[in-house]
Amino acid sequence: MSVDQITPVELPEPRYEYGGDDHVFVELAEEMSFTANFKAMAITQQVAERDIDGIVENCPSNASYMLRIDPDVIHPDDVIAELKSIETDVHVEDYSWESRIIDVPVLFEDPWTHETVMNFRERHQDPDATDLEYSAELNGYNDVDSFIDALVGAPHMVTMVGFVPGLPWCFQMVPQEQQLEVPKYVEPRTQTPSRAVGFGGAFSVVYPVEGAGGYQLYGRTPVEVLDVDQELPNFEESMVLPNPGDIVRYRRINREEYDEIRTAIEDGTYEFEMADVTFSPEEFFEAPADYNARLVEELE
Repeated sequence: MSVDQITPVELPEPRYEYGGDDHVFVELAEEMSFTANFKAMAITQQVAERDIDGIVENCPSNASYMLRIDPDVIHPDDVIAELKSIETDVHVEDYSWESRIIDVPVLFEDPWTHETVMNFRERHQDPDATDLEYSAELNGYNDVDSFIDALVGAPHMVTMVGFVPGLPWCFQMVPQEQQLEVPKYVEPRTQTPSRAVGFGGAFSVVYPVEGAGGYQLYGRTPVEVLDVDQELPNFEESMVLPNPGDIVRYRRINREEYDEIRTAIEDGTYEFEMADVTFSPEEFFEAPADYNARLVEELE
């Protein structure tokens, strides 16, 4: 196996549990991995395609998934039996799904998140550094620019949406030894600007609304990821953008471009740069850097 490849992880036996009377929870692994996440997405997509009577909703997570059921229509044990059958049939390397690669422009070291960062230094591991400076040093980079280059150097897969509606958790599509990792704040902030781009553990996020938060803050995007009124272009079929299985390409921009995009957002003329793609785990595992480059080319 080449160092430029990703070795699929051998997963343990899934753990099936009731979630009260109307949910079934399935843990595929205790640790996040592409294998576990891809399998969660594959299984929940199979559930959706089978349109099983009594299953109301299914939600993939990082290394697990949960189904909401109508217990008056279907018994949880029957759901679990169906899931075990699907789990046996699904092989991640042989699976593929329709996805989108989406351009998310980011103004790093912007004035809004910088003000927030400085207002909460007493809650941080390193009160004398910014979040970017702390993250760069922790990950072995000599300066902030090099760290940002690594962050935007490969796309990020949306592995789940949660914490607050519309918040995408994104796992960078690189081998494990190249993953960036940072802890959350020692004590969460009571304020985070909407559209702030943060990082915690090995996940990047875009905060859809203003509120509390504990991830390291790096910048702000001018684009929305949540439109509850579904009025903006690209939100006609969903109030959340992006969705699990989508791919995010973070792109570094300057203040001038930020303001131009923000103006277009506010007057309703901006449309996301995105492209439909078929994602193949097998091709990604075989040569992630080359495969990522081909995905990004779809945006050009």
